Amino acid sequence: MELLDQGGFLKTLFDAIPCGVLIVDDDRRVQAVNNVLERAFDVSEAEVIDKRGGVALNCIHASDSPEGCGYGDFCESCGVRNTALEALAGGHIYKNRADVHLLVNGKVHDLVLLVSAAPIEHMGRKMVIVLLEDITALNALRCRLKTEHSFSGIIGRNEKILELFNLIREVADVNIPVLIQGESGTGKELVASAIHNEGPRKEMPFVPVNCGALPEGLLESELFGHVKGAFTGAVRDKRGRFELAEGGTMFLDEVAELPRSVQVKLLRVLQDGTFERVGGEKTLSVDVRLISATNRNLKREVERNNFREDLYYRIKVIPIDLPPLRERRGDIQLLVDYFLEKFGKEGRESPGVSGEALSRIIDYSWPGNVRELQSALRFALVKSAGMLIQPAHLPPELKETKSNRRHSRGPNRKLDPERVRAALIQSGDNKAKAARILGVGRATLYRFLDDFPDALAHS
Repeated sequence: MELLDQGGFLKTLFDAIPCGVLIVDDDRRVQAVNNVLERAFDVSEAEVIDKRGGVALNCIHASDSPEGCGYGDFCESCGVRNTALEALAGGHIYKNRADVHLLVNGKVHDLVLLVSAAPIEHMGRKMVIVLLEDITALNALRCRLKTEHSFSGIIGRNEKILELFNLIREVADVNIPVLIQGESGTGKELVASAIHNEGPRKEMPFVPVNCGALPEGLLESELFGHVKGAFTGAVRDKRGRFELAEGGTMFLDEVAELPRSVQVKLLRVLQDGTFERVGGEKTLSVDVRLISATNRNLKREVERNNFREDLYYRIKVIPIDLPPLRERRGDIQLLVDYFLEKFGKEGRESPGVSGEALSRIIDYSWPGNVRELQSALRFALVKSAGMLIQPAHLPPELKETKSNRRHSRGPNRKLDPERVRAALIQSGDNKAKAARILGVGRATLYRFLDDFPDALAHS
């Protein structure tokens, strides 16, 4: 091609580009390729000139249609083809991601390419320069990191959360009671569900009961069932939740709210797997795994004689403590991204959160934990009406000024490794910007990093 005269400046520049490059005409026929593309895709420039792009790159779908490359069913969604056509038609630079299936060194490779296409004109003819960067390994790494930051619906990379992932795997296969303890909104039912879904009972029922949501008079009947005539309104026999959970898992949330009379029956179920329905005389047997949860100090409830000590030790064979959100601020941006993506799938899309708004979100103490964060983001989505979420769109409790936050007392106002890591991630490791996000001077941040070098070790 005259534009790339051998040995000329443009040819040298063309070959120096560190990714595969090809120039195609308005019929998508290759007019030039650089040596990086030749090596990466095992092709020879002499053999690909005037061939369609798919044929030149050895796409396994290039011959799907009798009409040749560009006319098969797969071609309609080909990211390389469509990006080149957009550049030719629109006169602008276009970028896209393409999943391709190419024959390289005699083997079929499923590759992910980053495609950039820029239109040019040569001797009165429209052409397009197409840059192809193989991001297959990078894409796999991103997927792996994303997977490592989530487990069975639980999101986080905090050390305590990663330990939680391992603990769930360890206890899932063991049929012994688990007690999950943590503040409201920390995700206790999500953890219980993960234990069930990771274990051998996953195909059987998972039955949750909120012990604090039912009146004392109905709770016993709800758990163990009743027989006809057991009380006013009992017009027929009814199976309880334990019977419904047969072979699966029973999750008792707010277990500290159980009245003493029900605690006795629950203790018997744990000891020998038997109980009677309310008003009934027939002893029933049940095979159920019990997972309990509470946001109260159950040991203290035992000391106050509100909870049976023998039952306490029966249900807490394996205790799991969930950290509050304020103790894992480094996970907040992950959670924000997760919820915004989730809400987008529900039909309420958002371009994201501004740096200042995210700073407010990270600084807030979150007494309602992850549940409160989810509600706050829903509120912000409504207020922002599809625009970038700004501080003004956040709930009132998050709108306090930076000066007020800096002078407020409490551990969440001080620098700690989690907050610093989150700010560095948000700023792309720009320490000056991270200092602004944290509301401190650069010197303060640098001193902190000297004292806590591990804060730099984020993924």
